Amino acid sequence: MARLSSIESVKRIRKRVDSKKAKRAELKAVTGNRSLPAEERFAAQLKLAAMPRTSSATRIRNRCMITGRARGVHRKFGISRIMLREMAAGGLIPGVRKASW
Repeated sequence: MARLSSIESVKRIRKRVDSKKAKRAELKAVTGNRSLPAEERFAAQLKLAAMPRTSSATRIRNRCMITGRARGVHRKFGISRIMLREMAAGGLIPGVRKASW
């Protein structure tokens, strides 16, 4: 099981990303708009750089919702491959069952 602090850290980062998402998108739109003057685009670039690093969506680390495992996390279910196998074998995930042929 992952340390509780790493799980809480990811939760804090997700919260910050959600709160700053609109502002980041607005600034990125300004920096990518070639019809605006260069000074205005550069000012938007500086504001974007001044924002907290953890407000970027690339800082989010996918972790298992149950164990906190960072690797092998299935996006659709949000749980690790190990928990997915255990829960599917136990019939705890609707519509999923172990393959056999």
